[in-house]
Amino acid sequence: MLDTFKDLFKFLRRHKKWWLLPIIIFLVLFGALVIYAQGTAVAPFVYTFF
Repeated sequence: MLDTFKDLFKFLRRHKKWWLLPIIIFLVLFGALVIYAQGTAVAPFVYTFF
């Protein structure tokens, strides 16, 4: 898992694709929110975003 992030960072640095970094961070945070919201009391509040 850590190797994947290292490879991704090397790719971004080598090809100068820094504009992808905010998209990746957003997707990771959004995925964590969805996983966290599945079994907690936060779920009704998350559904209001959609």
